[in-house]
Amino acid sequence: MHLTSEQKRQLFHDGYIILKNVVPQNLVDAARARIKSASKGENLTTASEMTDLVNKSSITPILHEAMGQFDPPSRAQVGVIKQTPPKDQFTALGYREKDLPYFGHGLHAEGLFAGVSPQQTMTGTPEEIYHHMISSGPKGEIGRCADVIGINSDPLFQDPELTLSIGSFTAFAIVPLNDQTRAGVGQTSVVPGGHRVLEAFYRWQLEQSGCIGPEGPGWPRFDHDTPNRAGHILLPQPVQDKLMELNPNDLDTTPDGRRWPRPIQIMMEPGDAAITLFNMPHTGTRNEFGTESRKNMIFRIRNKQRQPDKIATGVSDHPDRGQMGEWLEYEEGNNPWERSKHALTNMWHEWEGMQDIVTEKSTKLTPVDFNHLRV
Repeated sequence: MHLTSEQKRQLFHDGYIILKNVVPQNLVDAARARIKSASKGENLTTASEMTDLVNKSSITPILHEAMGQFDPPSRAQVGVIKQTPPKDQFTALGYREKDLPYFGHGLHAEGLFAGVSPQQTMTGTPEEIYHHMISSGPKGEIGRCADVIGINSDPLFQDPELTLSIGSFTAFAIVPLNDQTRAGVGQTSVVPGGHRVLEAFYRWQLEQSGCIGPEGPGWPRFDHDTPNRAGHILLPQPVQDKLMELNPNDLDTTPDGRRWPRPIQIMMEPGDAAITLFNMPHTGTRNEFGTESRKNMIFRIRNKQRQPDKIATGVSDHPDRGQMGEWLEYEEGNNPWERSKHALTNMWHEWEGMQDIVTEKSTKLTPVDFNHLRV
């Protein structure tokens, strides 16, 4: 019902941990049955069979002890990926899915705006492409402002002053409903240690300009050198370079010769769960070799101390705003953007039960340094 000291050290070092046999089989069976019985197009986000995977399992007391109190999830991301061969379509990175390494590489920071990925090579100036991309969401052409929402419901900017372009929470909980113990069946993938790299970059951005995320220092929003000229930059290149330093062996490339950080697939089976820090670079992968659809129920959890009177449902990666970018009311003196900037740049602050381990291990780490970058 809680993490051992050794497990906490592993979580601190790697940024994620696999918990074995923490979800009872009856909860797994109920969730699988609910998916099987769903009518075509039915939304299972709020189904109790999904939220029970956290609310009625050992995941809740484990996170209470390690992280602190949080709202019981009322929604889940139902992450079903059907078995499929490599596809010809362009992804958010601006490359064809079949050309991306590591079963469809898509490592990203969480909480980023996403526009519609053009399925042909874009023409025009970078400014024209930028305007087209930010206008491809549900609100259409309203100009560059914090009211712009992506096709994934994430705002272009979180705050009216346009200084924060990334949402945040505290932890992911990922619960598999099918066997994912061999490569290429759609697993979530991560880069161990990548959480420290991303936190260090956020700190560097904050120190340079007070802005964090895309369009802040060192992080353009779009890449015009990709095959469709409109690739989202889901991780800034300095972060990708550092991630490749963590694992420099056997790096794969796209056809243009560009190298990409190699993630590892989280191998789990039903009954297991993975906990990762918000700052962990991660990606879904192609279910190329599976015998059934990949079924991961994904929960986004925020420590209650961040905003005690706001409910985090378990699905939003930008809980300082409404699910579709609605503006929430905050009492005088409560600046949600500054609180979230602090959490992004101090990722262990909200892990109440980890503080002894953080104190013990922090002094032994070599700091990740981005001071060589020029603004």
